[in-house]
Amino acid sequence: MVRRRAVVAAFGPLLLSGVSSGCTATATAPETAAGAEELRAAVDRWAAAVRSGDLAGVELASWSYRITRARQDGDGRATVRAELGYRIAGYDSGPVTTERALRLARRDGRWQVTSDRPAQGAAQQLWDQGALQVVRGRRSLVLGSGQDPERLRAVAATADRAVPAVSAAWAGPWPGRVVVLVPGSLEGMGALLGAPADRHRGIAAVTTGRAGGGPDAPADRVVVNPEAYTGLSGVGQDMVLTHETAHVATRTHTSAATPMWLSEGFADWAAYRGTAHPAGQAAPALRDAVRAGLAPAGLPSDGDFAFTGDAEALARAYEGGWLACALIADRWGEPELRAFYRAVGAHRRREAREQAVSQALREVLGTTPEEFTARWRGYVRERLG
Repeated sequence: MVRRRAVVAAFGPLLLSGVSSGCTATATAPETAAGAEELRAAVDRWAAAVRSGDLAGVELASWSYRITRARQDGDGRATVRAELGYRIAGYDSGPVTTERALRLARRDGRWQVTSDRPAQGAAQQLWDQGALQVVRGRRSLVLGSGQDPERLRAVAATADRAVPAVSAAWAGPWPGRVVVLVPGSLEGMGALLGAPADRHRGIAAVTTGRAGGGPDAPADRVVVNPEAYTGLSGVGQDMVLTHETAHVATRTHTSAATPMWLSEGFADWAAYRGTAHPAGQAAPALRDAVRAGLAPAGLPSDGDFAFTGDAEALARAYEGGWLACALIADRWGEPELRAFYRAVGAHRRREAREQAVSQALREVLGTTPEEFTARWRGYVRERLG
């Protein structure tokens, strides 16, 4: 895991302006109120410097800290833990938030921030891994670290193709743009996600975001695994980024009540929509199971999508979800598939999932869970047998 003072290196020399960051402070004993105010003022100045200088060419709409803990360590040094909230102009309607640990030193009679790093237990941001590289596509913003610039331009071109493909599949309002992060390694990807790198070794990309977020939610981030993604063909890379972009488009209509067979299946359906991939080629793991007489008895559960190391089982789950969504589009129509997705996501609680799916099947598709599952099993055998 690489930890760099990229923000300090980029913004330390800047003249500090007086723009307020909206910071609040809670100081721990024996900190005095006056001491807390001085630390808060220093963090405010730091936030204003970053905001006015942008982030390595990325225009920031906001950058502020909410201090949750402050401590003077003696010898003219202090430590602050704070929640950073920032927005990229043109992409984030709400702030991305993360926990940061700031070190300060007292110089020339006032406190100054000397380092800004992820707090203990918090995920890294891309700038923590080195200097940011920025590529702007027509519909995408690609941020890299330690990457070949040509590769980043290729990712932007692929993301630019993914956006209109997803817009056609979703046929509903969404921002129509995507932010893609490309770290320098699998380990860098794991650090961005706050998870062990091995958990994502075979995964080409993932999307982070807040399910069911409203109009003020921050933009999702598509995080690319540079090792797995690079090993894909051009068609495979198109499929991956279209799949992930579909998650971005559907995020506000995806809730805790949305089963993974629907959210992942719709994303795959959007990626395959308009292509000429035969079902057997698109779903080889499930095809082999069907031909071996091991067709699934029911729709994939959320547990089937866990990254447990059983790649074949994971593939069958994704393929089963894709065919469930393909069935709805083929049998009832694409508008009904989109309406079904929205109807399920309108229920917000995970405990309401069974009710949400059952109600949407009845009200949108005019069927029952039992009838739909039976029809899906027949569709799987028909397409893959």
